[in-house]
Amino acid sequence: MNRAQILRRVGLGFLGLFFSASLWAHGGAAGTDTDQCKFELEKDHWIHYTAYQPKDFPAEDFCGNIPNTNTLTQLVFDYQDVRYRNMAVEFEVTKEPEGTRVFFQEANKHKSGTVVLSLPNGVPEVGKYLIHITLVPDQGDRLDAHMSFMAGKGQEVKSGSILLYAFFAFAGLYVLYLSHAGFKRLIDGILAKVKGF
Repeated sequence: MNRAQILRRVGLGFLGLFFSASLWAHGGAAGTDTDQCKFELEKDHWIHYTAYQPKDFPAEDFCGNIPNTNTLTQLVFDYQDVRYRNMAVEFEVTKEPEGTRVFFQEANKHKSGTVVLSLPNGVPEVGKYLIHITLVPDQGDRLDAHMSFMAGKGQEVKSGSILLYAFFAFAGLYVLYLSHAGFKRLIDGILAKVKGF
């Protein structure tokens, strides 16, 4: 096998890992629904939630853990059910367990099916927060649903990500070992010394 074939196979392997890792982002395999960023507003009627901190993490989205406080935070809700586009929905964010209000938006209809709540200064302190989403129907009872999140704990590095980075580093070194004679000699010399002990 020549060097070009090895590099082609390694490149295809990296692409496979990259795309499979991005498919895990919201919960995994076909036929399962483990999306932690969606919640039931009514029985079998769902809303998807995503949080962004565009100044601090421009290419990241969050759900249950928002890394920073006192920075622009956007909470985005996508109705996964068309019926909510014709209903007035109210949004509130409170600091828990005190119940102190940090954000409120009066009931409105959102015909596009997407609602962006912009908190210019984010949330004020580290801790647990609760998002209250209330359906305000023309007739009948109000319906309140809740979703909590933690803020200000920093951005955690998942153990799966660390393993993936370690794998890529090992794979890169292995390709270098196979394709570069000087590096191969160096590694073989080190391994010979280790075996000698």
